[in-house]
Amino acid sequence: MKKFMDENFILENKMAEKLFHDHAAKMPIFDYHCHLIPSQIAEDKRFTTITDAWLGGDHYKWRQMRWMGFDENLITGNADPYDKFLAWAETMENLIGNPLYHWTHLELQRYFGIKDVLSRKTAKKIYDEANEQFASNPELSVFGIMKKFNVYAVGTTDDPADDLAQHKIIREDGKCPAKVIPSYRPDKAINIDKADYPEYINKLAEVSGVKITSVGDIVEALVKRLDFFVEMGCKATDHALMTCPHTFWKEENVNYVFKKKMHGEPINETEIDAYRTYILYNLAKAYHARGIAMQLHFAAIRDNNKNMFAKLGPDTGFDAVYDRELAEGVSIFFSKLTETDEVPKSILYSLNPKDYYSLLTLMGCYQGGGIQGKIQLGSAWWFCDHKDGMEQQIKTFADLGTLPKFVGMLTDSRSFLSYPRHEYFRRILCNVIGTWAENGEVPYDEEYLGRIVEDISFNNAQKYFEG
Repeated sequence: MKKFMDENFILENKMAEKLFHDHAAKMPIFDYHCHLIPSQIAEDKRFTTITDAWLGGDHYKWRQMRWMGFDENLITGNADPYDKFLAWAETMENLIGNPLYHWTHLELQRYFGIKDVLSRKTAKKIYDEANEQFASNPELSVFGIMKKFNVYAVGTTDDPADDLAQHKIIREDGKCPAKVIPSYRPDKAINIDKADYPEYINKLAEVSGVKITSVGDIVEALVKRLDFFVEMGCKATDHALMTCPHTFWKEENVNYVFKKKMHGEPINETEIDAYRTYILYNLAKAYHARGIAMQLHFAAIRDNNKNMFAKLGPDTGFDAVYDRELAEGVSIFFSKLTETDEVPKSILYSLNPKDYYSLLTLMGCYQGGGIQGKIQLGSAWWFCDHKDGMEQQIKTFADLGTLPKFVGMLTDSRSFLSYPRHEYFRRILCNVIGTWAENGEVPYDEEYLGRIVEDISFNNAQKYFEG
């Protein structure tokens, strides 16, 4: 019988243990896509309670607490911090098999040295001990955490209209132990269907200094802001899309759609897709010209509870997996970019694993340009970043692509306590490769396999984004 989450947690054989402890564990973290708040980094934030650190903005946990039937006041409301923590502890007792069970206990061990199993019975002891450490342990400020976990860089998610003032402060201050890199996310300029779209376009015009009266002006304003982001160190962009836009219309027709929206007239789904296609296509060409990576996150259907959306807003735990077909749109969109040889470095994620085979086979159609692994299948994301999901993504990547060129894991998190997710991924990766070696499916060569593990853990991401 193995001990609960000991030093060889998930590692099922000797080669897996060697690959993790002697190779993966020592590598820095390049968390190239996250949702950390730059101002909290700039101020070297310290949390006062573990409730604040764990439950302050984590919709993963909020969803599970709702499964347990807890009142929303204990989840996102103003209930006493300990009462919230106690509700989370009771939820944990019911999460065996869920990745949150592993993540939570990894965080207790790695941040606080606490090896107790979280439950209602142990909640008070853990709560008091963690809070005491937040108050006294210098390793539990933002800078301390980044240093402790050997974080090389983080890529935050930033709107084109953002002045990146906090990024400037971080860079000029020079005290943060990790690089903090802005990532360009122009969703608000692409989502013409949203009610606040006209307001955002006016804001974009003001910030960019471009008078926007046409879709061409929108592209000009966005590219102008993109150049500012690149000057500030931007290495990647990000887009949240249910499916890949692929309706190519002439500019004057797309411009008509834009004018209808700005005048408050209704627009249909085909018009929406034509507008999105026009903007994303032109941005993709700009990304290619500047050598930065385009990240496309597909297959999330968001804000499914309209009542709770009205109360709490987006990103509060009411999103789900989308199941519309994806391959045809990706093919049409990327094929159009090949006509002028302007396919940018791209990482394609899908929240629905059914898309892995079609995406990976399509990626093989657009590789090249002297860039190894130019088009990537993103790591198992959101609802898929559990043990089974990560194994499926890794094995499918290996089945159809070149796994040793994979850029590896990211947290996609709003929490500074999420870095053990990289350890979790690395353990799973090492176990998959170690098992292949033990089964005679790959050479039993630690030097060779160790190099692959080190590359996927860190080196590939550094080369891909900074090389």
